[in-house]
Amino acid sequence: MTQTRTKARTAAAGRESVLAERFALFAECLLTGVWIAVASLPVVTYPAAFAAGSRHLRRRTSHAAGGWREFAADFRLAVRGGWAAGLAGWAAALAVWVDVQAVRAGIPGGPAVGAVGLFALIGLAVAGLRAAAVWEPGASWRGLLGAAGRRTVLDPAGSFLLVGGLAVVAVSAWFVPPLAIPVLGAVAAAALAVEERGRRR
Repeated sequence: MTQTRTKARTAAAGRESVLAERFALFAECLLTGVWIAVASLPVVTYPAAFAAGSRHLRRRTSHAAGGWREFAADFRLAVRGGWAAGLAGWAAALAVWVDVQAVRAGIPGGPAVGAVGLFALIGLAVAGLRAAAVWEPGASWRGLLGAAGRRTVLDPAGSFLLVGGLAVVAVSAWFVPPLAIPVLGAVAAAALAVEERGRRR
């Protein structure tokens, strides 16, 4: 009887510890989202911010020590080449905006061009998230983005999950703008999960 009660207590403690760990990870994702948002304020630094945030969450899931200082150090390293990727992303967004204006102006073929441009922008965003999720100090952003682009096409299920994450951020920003900030960390965590899923396949 005593052994049975001991086993029951042990099982209950195990369930509580797993729940506590998952809640702590969720809270860490929200905090990381705030860090990512702050690091993205210079506009072209968002790829580096996501890379540093993803690396922070990788440390957290592997139970390695790390906090704001490690995030800032990773960000400084990632931004050296990441700013160019950020600039290219804004250039792509500007091109899509021009396409949308063409659609509104009623230019022949505008809707088709606008749709292609929008899908291309979404694909670039997903590839950018995938690249940031696997970034390591010293890695080339060009190489990371090229490989991430291939994974985006070859793993449509994972890419669709990331599109859903981006949609959640967009909806959050539309209805409750401050909520979109912590959700950025959840998107980084989703990119990590998608990349880990791809490695295990």
